[in-house]
Amino acid sequence: MIAHLRGSLLERSGATVVVEVGGVGYEVVLSSHSLAEIGPDGSPVALRVYTHYQQNDVTLYGFTDALERQLFDLLITVKNVGPASAVKILSSGASPIDLARFIAGGQTAALHGLRGVGKKTAELLVVELRDRCEELLLSWGQPSAPVRTSIPATREVRVPLVDDVASALGQLGWRPTEVDKAIAQLAPTPDATFEGLLRQALRSMPR
Repeated sequence: MIAHLRGSLLERSGATVVVEVGGVGYEVVLSSHSLAEIGPDGSPVALRVYTHYQQNDVTLYGFTDALERQLFDLLITVKNVGPASAVKILSSGASPIDLARFIAGGQTAALHGLRGVGKKTAELLVVELRDRCEELLLSWGQPSAPVRTSIPATREVRVPLVDDVASALGQLGWRPTEVDKAIAQLAPTPDATFEGLLRQALRSMPR
């Protein structure tokens, strides 16, 4: 597995660059953020690399700084967000720090307003990564998101729990008919949580 490349920039084409290391050229996909950080052809370049294997294909994704790589590693843990989608999110126009702040602050509208980030993806990012992005920001020495009231991880399953999910979906902008359809598909278990049910409901929503 290739984890780091240091060499010279041989050429670039769109989001793909070729880095020459010891006479060997490595094709690497970069986000627009990392592309803006590298110099002209022939200049030295150092990239943190994520190696993605898929059947008979190998794709290298490169990052010029540790912050972007750490956020990328979080993004690809979200359902339906693979490496290519994560790089697309990182290329949406916001810096890694701003992206982490949007997610940690639960700012789905701000995320949806970014280039190429759909509404459902924005909501899933907030639901699945909000707490982890708060921790990431703190590790970067950045102000954490405003303190918010957390929902206990072990709430007793009852009708109000499902009602809370329905209310949250409504606040996120989904139509009542869409909310009712999603709620009807929920099957709470004795150890169900608000976050878990909300995530399940969001995944059933139309794209």
